[in-house]
Amino acid sequence: MEEQLKQIQNRYDQLSQRLTDAAVIADTSTYTRLLKEHNALGKVVQRIEALQNVCKQKSEAENLSDSKNEDIALRQLAQEELADLTAKENALKTEIEELLLEGEGDNPRNVIVEIRAGTGGEEAALFAADLFRMYSKYSERQGWKLMLIDTNPTDLGGFKQVIFALEGDNVYKKMRFESGTHRVQRVPRTEASGRIHTSATTVAVLPEPNDVNIVIKPEDLEMEAHGSGGPGGQHVNKTASAVRIKHKPSGLVVDCQVERSQHRNRDLALKLLRTRLYERQQNEQQQQRTQLRRSQIGTGDRSEKIRTYNFPQNRITDHRINFSLHNLTEVLDGNLDEMISRLVQMDKEATLKSLATRIAAG
Repeated sequence: MEEQLKQIQNRYDQLSQRLTDAAVIADTSTYTRLLKEHNALGKVVQRIEALQNVCKQKSEAENLSDSKNEDIALRQLAQEELADLTAKENALKTEIEELLLEGEGDNPRNVIVEIRAGTGGEEAALFAADLFRMYSKYSERQGWKLMLIDTNPTDLGGFKQVIFALEGDNVYKKMRFESGTHRVQRVPRTEASGRIHTSATTVAVLPEPNDVNIVIKPEDLEMEAHGSGGPGGQHVNKTASAVRIKHKPSGLVVDCQVERSQHRNRDLALKLLRTRLYERQQNEQQQQRTQLRRSQIGTGDRSEKIRTYNFPQNRITDHRINFSLHNLTEVLDGNLDEMISRLVQMDKEATLKSLATRIAAG
């Protein structure tokens, strides 16, 4: 980390010099870009200088506490000071990392999660229901709000598709690593011979945009009210409460029928439409960036197999970080903290490494 901090200070000094260059000042676009980077690094450099000062004091305290000085009280005082300085050192390192990560990736925001049954027929649909229950339980543990947007249930209690929104603190930060293909290995409920089958379900975690990110014009929308479909419920197919919205410029179509209120279904459908438009916009921007940083723990593409749930061995394995837990039952009951914490840490390390490389390159 010491070498990375030196690179940051060097980059800051370079920017300070360039911002006094008349040619740079005359180029508004370049000047604005460099000034923004300079201001961001300035906050980091302040913490680096504070860290260097603490490290210097810590070195002096270490020498004093290890010395042959016969003054026992003085050595004890140095040891106490050493403990305090070590705590300050760790706190400053954490603060520096957080400042460096502030401008990287997406800001914390709410998400929309789409779970779809993949290969495996009814068993994949049943596993989609298991995943929905797992995320529901996890959101309860986190104190998040879950809002169901759309479902396509099966007769056996599974889901061909289930879409829901999550709102709360650090939702995207913790949920974004769930995007991809989730593979399950178990004896299906529908299998009489007791053979283990492998099925798959896909999960997409879509960051919900702010209103300023995506502007939807009323004239670009076609809204159609229709009767709700699906099993059960006296209100099904009797009132036109379900809403289907088409966004004419993009051709995207969304549907919501989980609420009895047409107005509520319309609001949820617009939320889903705005999120999908934002996802499309982000994908287009990423394709245009030739040097886009891709996380070492996976791209988040829903076609990528990210995790296996092995029921006979009570094991869950995340293939991106080659990490396994043998508490599958607890995980499916919403205990995702350890798995997600490891994914967040791995991504943090990869981001800092990539950032250090960019800073060194100038």
